[in-house]
Amino acid sequence: MTKRKKHLVFITRQIPEAGIQMLSKKGFLLKVWPQKRKIGREELLKGVKGASAILSLLTEKIDEEVLDAAGKNLKIVANYAVGYDNIDIEACKKRKIWVTNTPGVLTETVAEHTMGLILAVSRHISEGDRFVRAGRYKQWEPMLFLGTQLYNKTIGIVGLGRIGTYLAQMAFSGFHMKVVYHDVRRNEEFEEMFEARYLSLNELLKVSDFVSLHVPLLPETFHLISKPEFKLMKRTAYLINTSRGLVVDEKALYQALKDGQIAGAAIDVYEFEPHPVPGLIKLPNIVFTPHIASATLEAREMMAKMAAENIIQALTGKKPKDAVFEIEK
Repeated sequence: MTKRKKHLVFITRQIPEAGIQMLSKKGFLLKVWPQKRKIGREELLKGVKGASAILSLLTEKIDEEVLDAAGKNLKIVANYAVGYDNIDIEACKKRKIWVTNTPGVLTETVAEHTMGLILAVSRHISEGDRFVRAGRYKQWEPMLFLGTQLYNKTIGIVGLGRIGTYLAQMAFSGFHMKVVYHDVRRNEEFEEMFEARYLSLNELLKVSDFVSLHVPLLPETFHLISKPEFKLMKRTAYLINTSRGLVVDEKALYQALKDGQIAGAAIDVYEFEPHPVPGLIKLPNIVFTPHIASATLEAREMMAKMAAENIIQALTGKKPKDAVFEIEK
């Protein structure tokens, strides 16, 4: 009797052990890219060869070349992320390869980080930290690092998904902020719950003290915030981006901050990740974090479990729970 060949799962970066163990217990062969650095293109093409499943990160472009390199055994690409703009969806559909993501588990974590960025940039927390560490703090001063309080200010939320909704809850209930929002559709239940107003993007930019972006990267959202949008914002306003780097035109952001067109910005994602555009990093009125909005033990472990479960389902002939499209039989 011929022994059944084990499924090979290629994982493009080390993930929390909980996900690894789930796959291992099912008897799958696991191949994990061992280095901390991003996997190179040639190494990716070599690594996926013969794989039944690819567990990928946003940093890996999964296109037709990768799918061809994997071969006919490939059943699923499980993205270790909520977004999946790194994957050629049409190519996967054509080959009847499942694509999954990890929705829902990042909501609280990313919203918390967003609120942390709002506080950091508006209250000069990063600047104050550097000031003290440099030994420059000599005495209390009434005009030192004057910031902006959140109470009674207006937060404009662009993209009312799970994260945007949870951020609104924190802002409204915790900081007594006024909420305005823009989305592809109106949500009257949300408006009633948080006394929120639905506005066009341009109107939102005009009235908001804080503009927080929570949209996926789509052709319509590429450079959603650029030079014309910065001109609409208050000079006292702050831009916060924890969505996708390409949603903001970073050259325009640099100019807006440099010229005092807006008061400040805080970003966790970058147009040319991992590098901010030249000059941006030297400006004092911006706070940076290295794409860590989802970086909590709880969220990252749950992401690993969800990706593993999706792979297990696909490789045992079931529809993965978090499939981003249907496969016609």
